[in-house]
Parts: sequence; C-alpha cells; structure tokens
Amino acid sequence: MTAARGFEGRVAVVTGGSRGLGRAIAGGLAREGATVVVASRDAARCAAVAEELRAASGREAVGIGCHVGRWADCDRLVDAVQQRYGRLDVLVNNAGMSPLYDGLGGVTEELFDKVLAVNLKGPFRLSVRAAELMTEAGKGSIVNVTSIAAVRPAAHQVPYALAKAGLSALTVAMAHACGPAIRVNAVMAGPFRTDASRGWDQAAFAERARRDIPLRRAGEPEEIVGAVLHLAGDAASYTSGAVLKVDGGEAWSTS
Repeated sequence: MTAARGFEGRVAVVTGGSRGLGRAIAGGLAREGATVVVASRDAARCAAVAEELRAASGREAVGIGCHVGRWADCDRLVDAVQQRYGRLDVLVNNAGMSPLYDGLGGVTEELFDKVLAVNLKGPFRLSVRAAELMTEAGKGSIVNVTSIAAVRPAAHQVPYALAKAGLSALTVAMAHACGPAIRVNAVMAGPFRTDASRGWDQAAFAERARRDIPLRRAGEPEEIVGAVLHLAGDAASYTSGAVLKVDGGEAWSTS
C-alpha cells in the first residue's frame, strides 16, 4: 500500500486511543507511517498501547493521559505534543462515553454535563488548540468520530445523542472556521463490537440488525480504520465538512 505511507513523518493524536475504535485507529495510523500519540484517561494503558504500537509497526508512539472532558487536560495534551514534536498533523477526536441511566428522570446534571464534556466540549477545545499548530504549519486534518445516534437517537442515549449531534455540527462549523489550510471531517459510526458492546441485549441487537442493517451485523473495530485514514490523508484533499457513515448501511428512519 504505497499511498498509505503518506503519513510518514506526520504526528497524529488519537483520543480514546487505548481501546476499542481508538486503539484500532491508532494502530492503523502507526502501520501507515505516522508517529502516534495515544491519549485517554488511563495513562498506564496509553503507555502500554504505545509500546505495542512501537513493537508492531516500528514507528514512534507515546501514551499521554488526558481526560478530554477537562479543558485544562486538553491544553496539556496539545502543549505536550508541541513540546515533544513541534507539530501536530492529524487529530482524531474519538473519545466518547454513553453511560446507562434509569429513565430520563435518572439523568442527573452531573451525568449530563459529563457526557457533553467528553463527547463535545473536549473535541471542541482540542480542535481549537490543534488548529493553532496546524495553521502555523499550513496544513492539517481533524477527524471526529460521531455516531449514528446523532441522527437516529434511541431512548436510552438522549444526552449522548445530543452530544454527537453537536459533534456533527462542530465538524461542519470547524471546516468553515479552519479552512483552507485545515480539513475537518467526521466518521459517523454505527454499532461496533468493542468493550461497550458486551453489555448489549444480544437478542435485541440481532433483531435490530436483521431489520435495520443491510450487512446484518455489527462492525469490527478495524472496519472503521480505512474511513479515518482516508479522511485524514491526502487522498481526501478536497474533502472537508463531510460526515461519512460507517454503519453497515443502517436505515435512518426512526420507525
């Protein structure tokens, strides 16, 4: 895959990069030549994943602890990348959370604020700070990982759906605000088999997949990597403000 080496010499930050979709995305970027910064709340796990990436790809990788729901942590992450590498070429805002709650009355202010902080406030702040470095370099790419919940929200994920809808809007707004040097796009993820999927009602999901998903299954983490690499790389040089569905073809109706 010669073209894929277009990430050679580039520094990429992946939030939520220590597991699930983020881990797969970080691995894909490392395989394609990028220096990868793995960021998540679990600094020890980030360091372990970075070591795995170095061993598997031969590329430089580092783990940095960062709670993206905290503005100061976002600033520290970008500052650390700038101090270490002097550049930031690709930012993947992947970190997210959708905690369970017992009915809408069970949604506390703390839960609501936490969900919006991790899924929306953090990506905003990181994108703003990353864009500062990218603008100095004259080039950069931001990829947000949003969710099908943004357009097809379920009853059990109201705060999450609001946040992800906001992230889709942020993608388009930042594309206008940061162009022409910086491209900002998003991948709208459907259901994927990650740690979070272990808590699914498997029978209910199987019925949903049969009814609503043409591919009749959930995705595997590696199946989102190609879309992220495409949007982050030079092959998508005339693509900005796009939201690309990667969801097995899931229907958008709410019936």
